[in-house]
Amino acid sequence: MKLIQRVAWYSGGFIVGIIVLMFFLSGKKTSCDYGPNARTLKNIRSKEIKISEEVRQMLSDHDLDSTAILEVFLKGDVLFSESNTSMDSCKVYVVKGLSKGKELKVFVSNCNKDAKVSEVIITGQD
Repeated sequence: MKLIQRVAWYSGGFIVGIIVLMFFLSGKKTSCDYGPNARTLKNIRSKEIKISEEVRQMLSDHDLDSTAILEVFLKGDVLFSESNTSMDSCKVYVVKGLSKGKELKVFVSNCNKDAKVSEVIITGQD
């Protein structure tokens, strides 16, 4: 078999395989959360998020609500250098992100069954 025929057979099989994968994976909620930042945020979002009353009041003072925290957990970055991940029970993570033009730094305790937001710092505003 000539080289051009081998390339043609390989390309044909590769294209058919890609089409089959696209067909099977098109309706499913598949994701590629392999990095530590993405895995941590996905783990936090998968739990019940509890927000303290002080944080709710502080958010309302700045014309924000709990959806701002959820947006930070969706698009934010985990600051591992400022987080305390050596604890056994509830690891404390610092997540930084933007919501409605304001930069938020969210302190969250990631426990086994829930995630508790203990503090939010607004570090920048428009």
